[in-house]
Amino acid sequence: DGYERAPRRGDTSGLGLYLAVDGQAEVDALYARAVGAGGEPVWEPELKEWGNYVCRVVDPEGFEWSVGTHRPGLPQRW
Repeated sequence: DGYERAPRRGDTSGLGLYLAVDGQAEVDALYARAVGAGGEPVWEPELKEWGNYVCRVVDPEGFEWSVGTHRPGLPQRW
């Protein structure tokens, strides 16, 4: 296809987009839609230790998409 993709190191290439959504059901639905459209699962939807429910998929062109909840104003749990 003529494109060079950044190599992945573990579960990331270091380049991607985080789409913040309202709740877990929306994360689950977007994950299923992305994988159904040919995306490669990296993280299945799960509650992370910092308090956000998130998933990550790499699209067929190699771009990372993370979809998750966002808790503005609330302390992160590191």
